[in-house]
Amino acid sequence: MIRYIIRRLLVAVLLLAIISLVTFGIFFLLPKLAGQSTDDLAARYLGREVTPEGLAGVKAKLGLDDPFLVRYWEFVQGMFVGQEYKFGTSITECPAPCLGYSYRTNEPVFDLLLDRAPVTFSIALGAAVLWLLAGVTIGVISALKRGSVFDRASMSAALAGVSLPMFFTGLVSIWLICRQLKLLPTPRYHEFLDNPATWAQALILPWITLAFLYAAMYARLTRAGMLETMGEDYIRTARAKGLPERTVITRHGLRSALTPIITIFGLDIGLLLGGAVITETTFSFAGLGQLMLQGITRSDLPVALGVTMATGLFVIVANLVVDILYAVADPRVRLA
Repeated sequence: MIRYIIRRLLVAVLLLAIISLVTFGIFFLLPKLAGQSTDDLAARYLGREVTPEGLAGVKAKLGLDDPFLVRYWEFVQGMFVGQEYKFGTSITECPAPCLGYSYRTNEPVFDLLLDRAPVTFSIALGAAVLWLLAGVTIGVISALKRGSVFDRASMSAALAGVSLPMFFTGLVSIWLICRQLKLLPTPRYHEFLDNPATWAQALILPWITLAFLYAAMYARLTRAGMLETMGEDYIRTARAKGLPERTVITRHGLRSALTPIITIFGLDIGLLLGGAVITETTFSFAGLGQLMLQGITRSDLPVALGVTMATGLFVIVANLVVDILYAVADPRVRLA
């Protein structure tokens, strides 16, 4: 088991290095290959007043005239020891871990990520617990009661949940629950340490709305997996041995059906932690998704690069956790 985890950790580190190189190249090398000069890139940070002195200063500060590999090495080095940005006689310090410096807000990108990450984490993790519990439970019951009224009703609701877009269900829930029925206040994010009750109350609606979309997919996937698993020979053997039905379902049927659930759950969590743009936009929450959108619309490449790196890290970590859970659920995976 230890060797398996070490191998997966080494693969995760290699993937992160590849992602950082490719991402850095997309943001800082492709514009040059597309025909943009260093003056064009520097002009993005000067606004309307573009002067030769300003262009020279920005190019020196950003190192736009340096070779690509030199700039990439400085970026990697900054993540471990920090980086200095010189502009004339002034020096801007970017402490480690430095993912760049936003010249729109004059803040280190890592500080921006730390400021926005709690919002995205709160939305994603809370909704993940709801959709995992609800989706798996409904899927198992639907498989065991195949063809019943519950099965048909739950699968119809799951079809609606998959079909309806997130922004539609979010806006409808705000209008119905907050504006018409007035059961909850309009969602506004609050810090957890300030008031946990207010924090949870503000997130109930985003959690339910997001969980409705994902629980529908998990319910259908769990139902299909359970129907396939419960017809296997080893399930009939377990019943023939006289094992309780609950043991047959949970320890033998559900455990085998959870393999695809673990896969999709790890990917969904990784992507949501990277920034749920639609969810945060619908409920006006300033998370990583909104930060990414602002970085793109403002041509703030260091911010967009930082969020992309964070997204890649979250997805890699999620896949690492999935690999370890695979080994726990099925010992045969450790030999792969």
